Amino acid sequence: MNIQRVDVGHVHQVWPMVETHLAAALEFAKGDYTLESVKVMLVTGQWLLLVAVDDEGLKGAATVVFSSRPHDRVAFVTLIGGKLISNEDTFEQLKNLLRSLGATCIEGAARDSIARLWTRYGFEEKYKIVGVKI
Repeated sequence: MNIQRVDVGHVHQVWPMVETHLAAALEFAKGDYTLESVKVMLVTGQWLLLVAVDDEGLKGAATVVFSSRPHDRVAFVTLIGGKLISNEDTFEQLKNLLRSLGATCIEGAARDSIARLWTRYGFEEKYKIVGVKI
């Protein structure tokens, strides 16, 4: 399986293939985004779209937003969806791809089951993210 970056100019072309994977991931987004708002973030270049592809086709998709801190360029995974796309090889590809785009660390908000899975790849819990509408 290969992890590939989708150029912002091709988001509309691959959207029909990725929207079901991203929609499934949105179930856990607590209403922060809609599928349409995710598409807007991608086609305007505010978020990066990544896909997991094998010989049979597209198997999953992820979105990433970059931010800078004084000592790091953070690649924050905003959504990830697909089946059997997370293993040591695909994670190594993800790290290399994000590193090539300037990232020095990867973060993401994760529910407990995903947090446990990603500890296999060296992730450590930093903090829990909570929110309130005001």
